[in-house]
Amino acid sequence: MPTTLHITSGDIAGSNLAKSGLGGEVFVWHDILYDGPRNPGWPTDDTLTARAWFLEQATGGGLDQDLILSTLENQYRKIATTTEYERIVLWFDACLFDQAMLVHILACMLHQGIRQAELLCVDTFPGIVPFNGLGQLQPPQLASLYDRRRPVTDEQFRLALVADKAFATQDPILFAELSRNTTAPLPWIPPAVTRWLQEQPDPTSGLGRLESLALQAIRGGCATPAEIFSAVAAADTPPQYWGDMTLWAKINGLADREPPLVQIEGPTPRLPQWEGITDLQRFRITSLPIQTEGN
Repeated sequence: MPTTLHITSGDIAGSNLAKSGLGGEVFVWHDILYDGPRNPGWPTDDTLTARAWFLEQATGGGLDQDLILSTLENQYRKIATTTEYERIVLWFDACLFDQAMLVHILACMLHQGIRQAELLCVDTFPGIVPFNGLGQLQPPQLASLYDRRRPVTDEQFRLALVADKAFATQDPILFAELSRNTTAPLPWIPPAVTRWLQEQPDPTSGLGRLESLALQAIRGGCATPAEIFSAVAAADTPPQYWGDMTLWAKINGLADREPPLVQIEGPTPRLPQWEGITDLQRFRITSLPIQTEGN
């Protein structure tokens, strides 16, 4: 059995880690832990069932609930067996997606009595601008970062418990406290929390930041998914926590509003939430006139 376990957040990063020559086993965690039903720390069976249903809905049925549940159960079994490894190395970047996942994994490790882990949190890399995440790095680049890993401290574990509770319960008081913490032992948590707060519906428009950026791009003349993606990526502030599936879900949400804000034309009524379902180049998205009372 390998003596080192590398845990990271994305399939591309995981694949490149496996090719980096560092050795050990690579395990990729899959979940969007800043959103959806769950409890802080170690999940119950009911929680996992609820999350599997939520994630099936979030992917528009692109991922089957039973498959999701099996994946989630396997992930927690892996955490429970980490005592079998001499070294656990956590590879994450500074975005909201990764930070919510990092604090949850740390909270779950504590639940299992595991306090020995090393952390590599990467927020920049020479020559890559903008830097959004580990998935941008090639195997030799990842290998070059290995000596930067540091043991996870007791203070970092304690902050992880608080942050994981905030994301699990969506507690606005905890979120506000975390966003203002200028001395956080996990310094990427306050910006990640701040970015999540920007996703909460605006009191006037009812839209979060990503929805607003997508609508702005569409109203500015971007009609294809690729054009919208490029425009939104350029307008958002790195690190970028979202990928194409998340953006497509936001665009679908704009079309599903009452009244709808955009119209989607293509081989299916909504943008697909899983690669390979249909050709994205066949879709066109246009903005609809804002309807006022009496229209």
